[in-house]
Amino acid sequence: MNEPPAITLAAAIADRLSHPDTAPCAATTDEARQHLAHGPIGIALLHIELAAAGLGPWQRAHNWLAAATRRPFTTGADSHPFYGAPALAHVLACAAEHLPGAYRRDLDRLDRHVAGDVKRRLDAAHRRIDAGRLPVLAEFDAIRGLTGYGRYLLHRDADAPALRALLEYCVRLVEPIPHHDEALAGWWTLTGPSGRIDISFPGGHGNNGMAHGVGSVLALLALGARRAVTVAGHHEAMRTILAWLDHWKTITASGPVWPYWITRADQRAGLLKPSTPQRPSWCYGTAGLARAQQLAAHALSDTARRAQAEAALLDALTDPAQLRATVDAGLCHGVAGLAHLASRTAADACPDIAAELRAVLPGLLATLIPPGAAPHEATAALVNGRAGPGLLDGAAGIALAVLSAAGAQPPRTGWDACLLIA
Repeated sequence: MNEPPAITLAAAIADRLSHPDTAPCAATTDEARQHLAHGPIGIALLHIELAAAGLGPWQRAHNWLAAATRRPFTTGADSHPFYGAPALAHVLACAAEHLPGAYRRDLDRLDRHVAGDVKRRLDAAHRRIDAGRLPVLAEFDAIRGLTGYGRYLLHRDADAPALRALLEYCVRLVEPIPHHDEALAGWWTLTGPSGRIDISFPGGHGNNGMAHGVGSVLALLALGARRAVTVAGHHEAMRTILAWLDHWKTITASGPVWPYWITRADQRAGLLKPSTPQRPSWCYGTAGLARAQQLAAHALSDTARRAQAEAALLDALTDPAQLRATVDAGLCHGVAGLAHLASRTAADACPDIAAELRAVLPGLLATLIPPGAAPHEATAALVNGRAGPGLLDGAAGIALAVLSAAGAQPPRTGWDACLLIA
């Protein structure tokens, strides 16, 4: 039996990236070497997943990890879940689950670094809250902040006191903070979405995204609750975030959509101005937020909200306008990310919606291989293209998404824990 073209594409990408000495790799600087999003450790995740599934040799993963770790990884304040020691820890943990005893000493050392980082960050966050100041995005977001650390801790040791302390912080984060004459959401920042002061965002913004906003906080709380790891106020905090998302939801002819962020003008008006369709990606928008809300609904045993979240994702994936706005291929904000979210969401959905979500997958996957193009041609375009071979935007992430979406199997390694969608 012939494999689906998308599976053939994933295998061809893995072959093209079989060894760091022969692959076109963007990790030419020390910073890129340590970055999960576009460096060699993200590519190693592809080979770890394939090896764990019995679809490739472990040696490929070892080669990429060896290339990445010839020099030390950054620790402390300059590291974060997608960079330096914490990022390497996620990758090694995915491999170690399928290689008993492997990387044990390395992971023990990395876990100590992570524990130290979490304590320092939590101490600083609580001092900030005590002083009545608003946070910066990097305090709590999935890429650079505490929710990213929290998902790693949940993966490694759900009983760790550090995880409970971090969840207690998440509960505290969602409490409103008085700011001049207004009460702002506890995750409101005075910067723009870039994390820098932006004249386009006078008074800052409330970020809704999964990558940099409150979507990641909701997802972490939900994932913790599904593992029966909860703290005082846990469920109330989820409901607070859900109420915020309910308030800012817009019902369109194509279904509900959520804005990427809320400006101070939006906040004061209490409503949003009409806008053009936005891409429904993982990092921002309806797709990632629908998954976060589905996870929360499961944790809260709210069947009605679960059905609404699942239907919202289906609406987004069948809306021509939103799909036209999705012009990239990668995990972060492209078609591969939509396919992976659809696959993950379908696995937890009610049967009817699950079937409909799976029915859209072939169409999404087909866009990764242009009509008339052979898989090897598509592979060359993806690996050598502007996005490069990495995890978040590039070819390795596309291959990982394709493996689960086209094969109808969840990841064997939990590689996507870093996205807080599982």
